[in-house]
Amino acid sequence: MLLRQGAEAEIHLSSWMGKKVIQKRRITKTYRLEEIDEKLRRSRTKKEAQLMIDARRSGISVPVIYDIDINQYQIIMEYLDAPRVKDVLDELTMMEQKSLCVTIGKEIAKLHRYGLIHGDITTSNLVLSKERVYFIDFGLGEKCCEDEARGVDLHLLMEAFSATHRNPQCFEWVMQGYRKAFGDASMIEKKIEDIGKRGRYTRRDNVP
Repeated sequence: MLLRQGAEAEIHLSSWMGKKVIQKRRITKTYRLEEIDEKLRRSRTKKEAQLMIDARRSGISVPVIYDIDINQYQIIMEYLDAPRVKDVLDELTMMEQKSLCVTIGKEIAKLHRYGLIHGDITTSNLVLSKERVYFIDFGLGEKCCEDEARGVDLHLLMEAFSATHRNPQCFEWVMQGYRKAFGDASMIEKKIEDIGKRGRYTRRDNVP
């Protein structure tokens, strides 16, 4: 059953070895040469799987990978029968929201400390299961220890909170958790601020 059609991949609910699973398969891009398209789909499938494996080894909550088929451009992984943070955050009490956001910040810090960048941290790609926050969809992720990349990760989440959720304190709570788990995050916070300014200048420059 097709759950979601993204720009790069289809997400199906399927079964594997008697388990309910998620099947993520990268789709063909007809505007690319076939040989290049196949090479990119293979490499990106392999890269995403490796990032998830590395994250799990580092103690970060991600779905278990059951099978990788590079030639079919697909990853078979654990199905988390749990809500996305996007769908529950606004329904929580203020104290519950703070607790969840602090936890999210700590988990992002853990990811970054191990040199992993998610690339698309939004509340749609965070799943709350048994009081643990799981990261899903590492399709845009990379291995990187640069503050710029960490800042981009966090700035994207800040924008997601602003666009999707009502409580303006959520991102500051995330940063409270991030600071506790990461340590000195002053340079990363400066990058977040710089990235925001760049965006404002870009939008202003595009105004006729």
